[in-house]
Amino acid sequence: MFVDEVDIHVQAGNGGNGCMSFRREMRVPRGGPNGGSGGRGGSIYLVATGHQNTLVNYRFHPEFKGERGQHGMGSDCTGHGGEDLELEVPPGTVVYEKNGDDLLPLADLKSVGDRVLVARGGDGGRGNAAFATATNRAPRRTEPGWPGEARMLRLRLKLLADVGLVGFPNAGKSTLIARISDARPKIADYPFTTLSPNLGVVRLSDDRSFVVADVPGLIEGAHSGHGLGTKFLAHLERTKVLVHIIDVSSESGRDPVEDFTVITRELELFAGGDDDTAVVLADKPRIVAANKIDALDDPDRLRRLGRHVRALGIPLYPISAVTGAGMPALLEAMWTAIATGQVAAEPVEERAPKTRRRTAAKAGLRKASGPRRVRAKTTKTAHK
Repeated sequence: MFVDEVDIHVQAGNGGNGCMSFRREMRVPRGGPNGGSGGRGGSIYLVATGHQNTLVNYRFHPEFKGERGQHGMGSDCTGHGGEDLELEVPPGTVVYEKNGDDLLPLADLKSVGDRVLVARGGDGGRGNAAFATATNRAPRRTEPGWPGEARMLRLRLKLLADVGLVGFPNAGKSTLIARISDARPKIADYPFTTLSPNLGVVRLSDDRSFVVADVPGLIEGAHSGHGLGTKFLAHLERTKVLVHIIDVSSESGRDPVEDFTVITRELELFAGGDDDTAVVLADKPRIVAANKIDALDDPDRLRRLGRHVRALGIPLYPISAVTGAGMPALLEAMWTAIATGQVAAEPVEERAPKTRRRTAAKAGLRKASGPRRVRAKTTKTAHK
């Protein structure tokens, strides 16, 4: 089960009470006060770990309490402090403090090992030995331990991925991520097969790799809650590039250009609750992948989509997630966009024929000039 948002309550440990005690020992008259102070309560930390990829552990266990500090004891013995409690969360977890309906950002745990204190343990109370003065040598005063902090927190997970796949339901996003990575999402021939995000690691030559996130499909009106809504669009906020998957076959019954326009509008209208995510998503580099070319029955659908997106400066890559056609060029385009933050103006396939023609022309020149150079060398040798 994938859970990306939970509310939890954390209560740090209280400090131990101070002790009231007097030294009573043979041949030590008026031993004086020797009550020790209480120990400090245990604090609660959130730690990002690579062993977690969901917040499901906190959905059914939302209450956490730190260990109380030990009370002070006689003979000036201070109680030991309570043990700190560390709660493991996936990298990419954003922590908020709930104050009624308001959310106050506390921390963003982006990397493995990031650690934040969310509830500080209470200090221990002082024993009567701490109150002894020159005029009050036998104080009978102590302090109780201080209470630990208590907070209501909201944890929101935003997946850390380099590439985000977006598009209509049943456009082939899950098939694509299964083709290019080891991820094995559920794949079926009906809409909304994907109900939770999937992550996959793509490995290229020269030890290059990047992470791809497949989010559930969007429909028109998703920003206002239609379909699955924009519940999972927050996972695209951390991606470096968006790949828009469009079904160019006639099976969907939709127009590819209209599909592109609708999804673009939904990305622009989406606004998260904690930051200006609409601007972030609109400014990300985008690549359009025209999927299902193996089932393309009307080539004009692909041509119209290509003219539309190239007029906007967005490259188009015809692919087939089933057969693997066009995958190498698309993966290289993803890597280039991740490394440079920009996308090429046109696919590599369109420039390749020009390069081959220039290469052939140069080869022909070298072939034509070869015999002349040989004859010149032969003549020079003869004069010698």
